Amino acid sequence: MASQRPSTFRLALWATNIGHPLKDIGEWADMIDARLAEVAGAGAQLLLMPEYAAEQWLSFAPPGLAASAEIPWLAEQSAAALEAIRGLPAKHGVALVAGTMPVPAETTDGNPPWLNRAWILLPDGQTIAQDKLCLTPAEKDPESWNLSTGRQLHLVTWNGIRIAVVICLDIELPSLAARLASARPAPVLVHVRTGRLAGYHRVFSCAKARAVELQAAIGVCGTIGAAAYGKQRAGTISGCSLFLPCEERLGSHGRAVEVPPVAQAEGFGPFVIADVPLGALDSLRGGDAEVWPGAWDAAHVELVGG
Repeated sequence: MASQRPSTFRLALWATNIGHPLKDIGEWADMIDARLAEVAGAGAQLLLMPEYAAEQWLSFAPPGLAASAEIPWLAEQSAAALEAIRGLPAKHGVALVAGTMPVPAETTDGNPPWLNRAWILLPDGQTIAQDKLCLTPAEKDPESWNLSTGRQLHLVTWNGIRIAVVICLDIELPSLAARLASARPAPVLVHVRTGRLAGYHRVFSCAKARAVELQAAIGVCGTIGAAAYGKQRAGTISGCSLFLPCEERLGSHGRAVEVPPVAQAEGFGPFVIADVPLGALDSLRGGDAEVWPGAWDAAHVELVGG
């Protein structure tokens, strides 16, 4: 594995259209295979998919599946799904951060027996799991998706690049960003699933704030539409963006590229190619940023009054 850090890193961010119907896991893998071929042709080194990209599997789920049964059914498909896509990064020479899928928890300790897990698949065959750390109310509801949380945030070093993968609500937590600051990851990759425009802006705005706090590139993408399922279903709305620190040398505004949020899409959904300026970020972190104080810890600050 190479250790020298390149000056740029090319990402592909895919706002997946989960309303595109599928026949089975094989067709899902074929869809990813086709998209990897596209982004490889554009020179991308990594493809990011959204949180709950696996929700698209509901298009071939058994009819009449209750909301509380969706996570168990999706989790039953997860091993076959992972196996179906495991060889694709080596085939295309592109790393794949394959969205998230429910998986059975290794241990439960009385907690719900499923996790919301992202898979990081590298062309050299490495497979790294990242679980969601903080759940939404629906993800904790026994009558709905009823998941458990993870306990670890993995840093993945590949070709000299240190990558962190953060799942939706987790990017909204400044305390987690503070834990990441000293590790200096770039890029930070964020999977998103938001059902409302307010949720989209909440997560994406927090991701932009993390770019400023960490002097890092933050790549974000979410699901679009509703799973083509045999019952009325709330949809999702999202897009994809690469956020950068708001520094003059990087364009001042903090947005390298953006696909605006939409509630419906054609085909597999839009994707965008973006270059992460690793060399510029290293320079900014090394002292060239306008006002960045570094990995600042507020533990010494005393709260007074109230």
